[in-house]
Amino acid sequence: MLPFEEALRIVLDSAHRLGCEHVDIAQAVNRILAEDVESDMDIPSCDKSTVDGYACRRGDLANELTVIETIRAGMPPKKAIGPNQCAKIMTGAPLPGGADCVVMVEFTENPSDSTVRFVGEKTDDHIRRKSEDIRAGQVVLFKGSLIRPQHLAVLASVGQVKVLVAKKPRVAIIATGDELVEPRLKPDPWKLRNSNSSQLAAQLDSVGAVVTDYGIAEDAAGDIDRIFKKAVVESDVVIMSGGVSMGDFDLVPGILRQNNVELLFEKIALRPGKPTVFGISRNGCCFGLPGNPVSTFVVFELLVKPFLYKLMGHDYAPVAVQMPLDDSIKRTNTERQSWNPVIITDAGTLKSVEYHGSAHVGALCTAAGLVSIGVGVSEIPKGTIVRVRLI
Repeated sequence: MLPFEEALRIVLDSAHRLGCEHVDIAQAVNRILAEDVESDMDIPSCDKSTVDGYACRRGDLANELTVIETIRAGMPPKKAIGPNQCAKIMTGAPLPGGADCVVMVEFTENPSDSTVRFVGEKTDDHIRRKSEDIRAGQVVLFKGSLIRPQHLAVLASVGQVKVLVAKKPRVAIIATGDELVEPRLKPDPWKLRNSNSSQLAAQLDSVGAVVTDYGIAEDAAGDIDRIFKKAVVESDVVIMSGGVSMGDFDLVPGILRQNNVELLFEKIALRPGKPTVFGISRNGCCFGLPGNPVSTFVVFELLVKPFLYKLMGHDYAPVAVQMPLDDSIKRTNTERQSWNPVIITDAGTLKSVEYHGSAHVGALCTAAGLVSIGVGVSEIPKGTIVRVRLI
């Protein structure tokens, strides 16, 4: 069996960029930047007040000051500040010439309609300096960044209303198995509903892929081959679930070979997820995932998601935190790296989720993340601080 780290390396090394396209800023969330973005201006573009108050000269703070104008945000000052003068100023308004500080209105009094006096003991400058946030020509977002809502404010601030992003990967989903029926149908006791395709489609959508569900293929070479041939020419990536183990009707690896897919691995030292297949062809890349839903979910998170992001030029780093275990995690089979679902307790510890194995479809519903147990490790004692990969 191939170590998981080696399988991940092979998968990422097989990812080739898909090209790029321009999109409006409103459609840029969750896309991957295909070029550095530079600012076309200084931000702020001039010295500005950070409070409502009076702009003046620090050396005049002990004196009664004459108010010579009111400066609103978005309007330029009309006058410079001279000795014993000030300007009433609003938050975000540009600082007038001659002023070197702004006193907050809360620390002033008005001896007359046209004068003001500072009554505080001391004051900060309360000035947001020109270009202290961003300089003209500065790179504000880097190529390969995953665009989040907060990045839109940056893009808008520098006038980047058209954004060059990586193209979305086109991903085909194929479920295999004579035991499967569509979710809308109630299965006979010896069959079950196809849950993998719905789960995979949602996971793919979260990555930003364009998903096409090719339905269920019977455990027959002709049916799998027919559906695969159509999917592989219409997609960048094909993901098949089921049919990848060692049974008489696990036909996926053979079908892939017949279609000139070079299989780079067929087993991983991973639990769940041992019978995972990955291959490449001139038409794209193919994953064969185990049929059990927990296995499918976990392998997607560990292998497929980083691969899809790499296709778009993004180096994916899962969100992880370190927390102590509320109970010990034990196992008897230690030849594979194991990923166990856990919840986060109110006490800030990790507690194992009830988990009956990779077919336990509801095991991940309450889980906050996955904890890894390395090859050769049979127990992680209670209280051990471990890294949990959030899901």
